[in-house]
Amino acid sequence: MKGIVLETVIASLDDARAAAAGGADRFELCSALALGGLTPGLGTLERVAAEVPVPIMCMVRPREGGMAYSAGETDQMMRDAELVVSAGAAGVVFGFLDEQGRVDVARCRAFLARVRAIAPEAQAVFHRAFDVTADPDTALEQLVDLGVTRVLTSGRARTALEGAREIRRTIERARGRIEVLPGGGISAADVEEVVRATGADQVHVYVTREVHDLSAAANPLIRFGAHVPATETEHRVVDADGVADLRRRLARLPR
Repeated sequence: MKGIVLETVIASLDDARAAAAGGADRFELCSALALGGLTPGLGTLERVAAEVPVPIMCMVRPREGGMAYSAGETDQMMRDAELVVSAGAAGVVFGFLDEQGRVDVARCRAFLARVRAIAPEAQAVFHRAFDVTADPDTALEQLVDLGVTRVLTSGRARTALEGAREIRRTIERARGRIEVLPGGGISAADVEEVVRATGADQVHVYVTREVHDLSAAANPLIRFGAHVPATETEHRVVDADGVADLRRRLARLPR
């Protein structure tokens, strides 16, 4: 539909070239899309920004499994945000919640201050952490007060089409104070219906085709992924006691 902004998820320079050739208006750049999207490598961001003249919203997310981050993870996100806007990102995609599923206003404010100290015009996108907030109406008002540019949402449903009524309600509640970006499972088959049902002026999509790299085919027993989370509340961290136990066992071996 003419006039509707098309934001496309990408993970590589090849993705950026393909999405731009297809007519994407804006990118969301991530890595680890199987985990919902994590902070991409700076090399990827720099190459995309240098070659493809499309605004890049860069994901800043350190891990899968929830959005209540430790002090160390928060420090990492702050620095990542500074680096990506310095490297050419037009904006950052982020989300901080507390353990009760509320917007962590203090961390959001500190994060945005760090970004805008380097790039005052940088856009700020609150990702689908919004869809798991305990009170979305309160969350929306907090994001407006924080000066967030837009919020990405599926309408708290599995897909944007299923959540279209809630997305429309969010747009109406926003009253132009913050942009509302429908996203989540939008395909060519339903994008027009999503736009009509929500009244949105932009959509967020991930459009892919399957390819195969046969370089690992000689040994199908090998899998390189260490862990596949069962739910969005789960993630893995290094166990210091476990490392120490392994160190002790290795120390007992003869040399």
